[in-house]
Amino acid sequence: MSEFVQETKGQLLRWLIHLWREPFSMAFNLVNPVILLIFMGGAFQALARDSTGGDYRAYLLPGILALTAFGNSMAGGIPLLFDKENGFLLRLMTAPISRASILISRFLAVNLNTILQCLIILALGLLFGIHIATGIGGVFTLLLISLLLGFGVTVISLILAFVVHGHGDFFAILGITSLPLTFLSSAFVPLDSLPGWMRLLAQVNPMTYAVNGMRALILSGWDIGLLLRIVVVLLVFDGLVFWLGSRILGRHLT
Repeated sequence: MSEFVQETKGQLLRWLIHLWREPFSMAFNLVNPVILLIFMGGAFQALARDSTGGDYRAYLLPGILALTAFGNSMAGGIPLLFDKENGFLLRLMTAPISRASILISRFLAVNLNTILQCLIILALGLLFGIHIATGIGGVFTLLLISLLLGFGVTVISLILAFVVHGHGDFFAILGITSLPLTFLSSAFVPLDSLPGWMRLLAQVNPMTYAVNGMRALILSGWDIGLLLRIVVVLLVFDGLVFWLGSRILGRHLT
């Protein structure tokens, strides 16, 4: 067990060094959320006030947090894919280390990055006068919900890293999933404002539940019943994806 922890820690350190050496990568990942909060929030402030019932930036902030968690998690498998393409992953898999540590270290790195970016976005929201109704406890719960959403999506990303043939295919999948799944949720507008077919798809989209939970924490306050339902839905999603991922990744890792 101690060897597994050391192996995971060593590989996690590698990913954190990569992140430290590429600060522009994190800055670039923050560009879209900042643009959404500043420009989209400002542009639709007056137009959306009637439908959202208040400050549109405060309404939009949960959607930006969920989009950040989804985007980071979905892109989490890309470095492993590059390792596979240049042969480093094969050498790593033939080394006398636990293969599970390869996946767990990458998962931890992705979610540490997600937490850091979500905290930066929350700080930016506070600068715009957005008040979090649930206070400090709500901030921790927001991060927990983002991690629950990111867990399943990160597993999907790691599956893709082993299944797809090249990074071109991966980027194509990333491009055709991020925005549609965002619009097929309550990230930008209330579900009641969506057409019927979009509303139906949004109700099976895990991002919708993450956004709704975050929005309640920011705008309304503590709703334990709602939060428990959302946590259960996200845990079911994570469990199904983990079961599928363990079967697929198990075959590829052997």
